[in-house]
Amino acid sequence: MILKRNKALSVSPLKSSQPIGAALAFLGIYQSMPMLHGSQGCTAFGKVFFVRHFREPIPLQTTALDQVTTIMNSDENLLEGLRVLAEKSKPALIGVVTTGLSETQGTDIHRVVHLFRSHYPEFAQTAVVAVNTPDYKGCLETGYALAVQAMLETLVPDTSAAPVVGQRSRQVNLLVGASLTPSDVELLKETLEAFDLRPVLVPDVGDALDGHVTEDSFNPLTIGGLPVSEFATLGQAKATLVVGASMGKAADILQQRTGVPDYRFNSLMGLAAFDHFLMILQEISGNPVPAKFERQRSQLQDAMLDTHFMLGQLRVGIAADPDELYCFSHLLKDMGAEVVAAIAPAYVHNGILEAVVAPEVKIGDLEDLEQQAKAQNAQVLIGNSHVVESAQRLGLPILRAGFPQYEYIGGYQRLWIGYKGTRQTLLANLVLHSSAMHGITPYRSQYAQKPEYTEENAHGFTQTPADSVLQQRH
Repeated sequence: MILKRNKALSVSPLKSSQPIGAALAFLGIYQSMPMLHGSQGCTAFGKVFFVRHFREPIPLQTTALDQVTTIMNSDENLLEGLRVLAEKSKPALIGVVTTGLSETQGTDIHRVVHLFRSHYPEFAQTAVVAVNTPDYKGCLETGYALAVQAMLETLVPDTSAAPVVGQRSRQVNLLVGASLTPSDVELLKETLEAFDLRPVLVPDVGDALDGHVTEDSFNPLTIGGLPVSEFATLGQAKATLVVGASMGKAADILQQRTGVPDYRFNSLMGLAAFDHFLMILQEISGNPVPAKFERQRSQLQDAMLDTHFMLGQLRVGIAADPDELYCFSHLLKDMGAEVVAAIAPAYVHNGILEAVVAPEVKIGDLEDLEQQAKAQNAQVLIGNSHVVESAQRLGLPILRAGFPQYEYIGGYQRLWIGYKGTRQTLLANLVLHSSAMHGITPYRSQYAQKPEYTEENAHGFTQTPADSVLQQRH
């Protein structure tokens, strides 16, 4: 059951905005520059989130709208911003992302991009992708998905009339959702390469935001990710793998433009989900499953046996974007735990929230999570750094997951998917170290007296009042 928002305001918001999600998708493209069409504050706020989460310098530009340009006309700011970026930084791709300010003003960014092409033909080699992402709608996940859709519509040639499917017989496209970390993306690459396949990830945040050190002292653009030239090869792949329900519309666009068959996965967390993924790779490649995955599967089974006493009937509260909420709820169900509070920041029309394993899913904020977790006697919380204060007030342990994680270094690199990621995700250690999970508090009678410290009982002997009376009689 889905419960829609019924409050006039958000108290401790859970949502990260659509522009941040769109910028994250563009950061997965090599030599790219996301540019937010809005005020300086809109971009600065997003940049702070990115820098604190990834602990890296993040390339992000703004059209710097002020009061006058917002009211009169902001087209000139965007046009000039595109020209300056193309001339000075020479990016391979500029991602134009709207904000709530420019959306409310009504800027037609696609028309401005068309003007840029006609006014400055010398920058024809610079790809420009525009996407509408008002931050008063959706969440990070939907903004990310919209940016991927815009990239596919703009950069992938339409070969539906003359399909070239399978010309690159070992290439497999991967559309990866916003819930996957750079480590998750790296695992997907390694898994496909183990089947002798060539993965092309759209976008590739694993290569761009994995925290590696380069020889360049400064680079104004992204230093890794998917090259723009690879978009032209997507129609020649043998298959497309789609990870995350939020990538459904992007997968539809790619399939319509190229005819490449696709396989869709709502989750790669858990035993059964990754089993299915490996079977599909075996079918696509024609190669058997490598032995190392059988070993990893056996290790996960052993870990599940080791922890099932601690996780069985565990009561968990989760606050996350829809894809992530779905993945965790199904993993917890497989382990015998129960999701008693499930909060999502926005409703999406792809059916994924209806498939979450929970009595109800509430579209709300962190106040809703805190209230439900308390009412339902939750024992563990799962969420990003914004959930930490709620966990502290409730006295509950928290598993940090999602975006942002600004008070936990390395959270952006954590592995969640596959046999290895699932094994590391099991919540047993949180349960073991939780003061709320050590059983019933011992009963102490109000008539019992605390033993007094004396030289006789100082060496580990506890003297009770009854012992003292007996000693006096003797």
